[in-house]
Amino acid sequence: MLFNSINFAIFLPIVFIIYWFVTNKSLKNQNILLLVSSYFFYACWDWRFLFLLMFSTLLDYYTGIKMDEAANKSKKKFWFWLSICVNLGFLGAFKYYNFFASSFSEALSHFGFQVNPWTLKVLLPVGISFYTFHGLSYVIDIYKERIKPEKNFIDYSVFVSFFPLLVAGPIERATHLLPQIQRKRVFNYSQAVDGLRQILWGLFKKVVIADQCAEFANLIFNDYSSHSGGTLLIGAILFSFQIYGDFSGYSDIALGTARLFGIELLRNFSFPYFSRDIAEFWRRWHISLSSWFKDYLYIPLGGSKGGMWMKIRNTFIIFLVSGFWHGANWTFIIWGGLNALFIMPSIILNTNRSNIEIVAKGKIFPSMKDFFSILITFLLTTLAWIFFRSNSVSDALSFVGKIFSYSLFEITNTVFPKKLLIWLIVFVGFEWLGRQDEYALANFGLKWPRFLRWALYYLIVVAVYAYSGSEQQFIYFQF
Repeated sequence: MLFNSINFAIFLPIVFIIYWFVTNKSLKNQNILLLVSSYFFYACWDWRFLFLLMFSTLLDYYTGIKMDEAANKSKKKFWFWLSICVNLGFLGAFKYYNFFASSFSEALSHFGFQVNPWTLKVLLPVGISFYTFHGLSYVIDIYKERIKPEKNFIDYSVFVSFFPLLVAGPIERATHLLPQIQRKRVFNYSQAVDGLRQILWGLFKKVVIADQCAEFANLIFNDYSSHSGGTLLIGAILFSFQIYGDFSGYSDIALGTARLFGIELLRNFSFPYFSRDIAEFWRRWHISLSSWFKDYLYIPLGGSKGGMWMKIRNTFIIFLVSGFWHGANWTFIIWGGLNALFIMPSIILNTNRSNIEIVAKGKIFPSMKDFFSILITFLLTTLAWIFFRSNSVSDALSFVGKIFSYSLFEITNTVFPKKLLIWLIVFVGFEWLGRQDEYALANFGLKWPRFLRWALYYLIVVAVYAYSGSEQQFIYFQF
């Protein structure tokens, strides 16, 4: 069930009405409703994988309690590693087995051995990377004695499977979400209206920006050999806007939907394309995943406490693992490695914390220095996205090679419509004006006369409706 589908437009109001008008007097009933609704939402993708989600939930719930009850450290460690190995085992089998089998076979072929590897003919369970990381953080936090295990199975199950975040995040922490699930929730009109506004902006990002950019980016990427370097650069830039509009649009809809039920999820994006260096970009892009890797991989590896070599090593590790988390393809690993290379100057020069505040805070325009820093950061990010989007490393290298050729100054087979350019300018303008808020529409126009503010909302609704021809799946559902 896609957020941008008619089915979800029917599903959400029904759950909302039952939640606030039927089960509102009982927290237990509200949580049961959220759990049932979340399982139904997930089953709409493929009901068979619902049992995998249930098993993962039960495993982490049970091992969390057994770790807390363990009489000694060895028993505690046993339950901890049982959960870790089973979770990563399922993730590895469904997501990475075929990659390793094919890579091993390919490596042997270079030595003259021909092997036909046995591969799994199964679909990747939607959201498995996200709900697995929910469970892993919970189990690790119990093992490290940062939290106590949750004894209420319903509450814990809602934490893992809450439908707004189930298939593409944000990746929540038990310390943030579980307390909200456990306390009584009272309807807050302002919070609900803010949620609807964020859902509207998320739909605009997805339908009007991402899906329209995707149409032309796909034409260029799928036939890159027929285009000039200039056209390929346009295609890469379009994909940059596509993936941002698609994923941040999903996150906006997820956060806005959660607000309708009185729950605040972790912020996942903070205007990353206005970043002045790669370090700032990664503090603003997919924040929940970046912070997860920082807390559960980078810091346990030693962080930056062991000197420059350890800092460089650990930075490369988390970026390569992050790339691999995104997909079982060498293109994703190289994408992660490129970002590690791009961030190295700020790591070595210790300037990675230079740009903490949002750019040009309190000003309408950035300085020339900030403007060119943003432009360079965006172009570096776009270069890395080429590997993320390409089907193979050879395709990506050929794509980049044509960009860095004399044909960069030619634009062939012009397919880029002026209408989309206008929408992109409008979109970037809204994002820039709202960059100091949680999302672009959060406070935009709130001081306007009511009829003007509602006229803006209606225009956005009309734009979304006008471009919502076919339901396009979100990019991050494949991860």
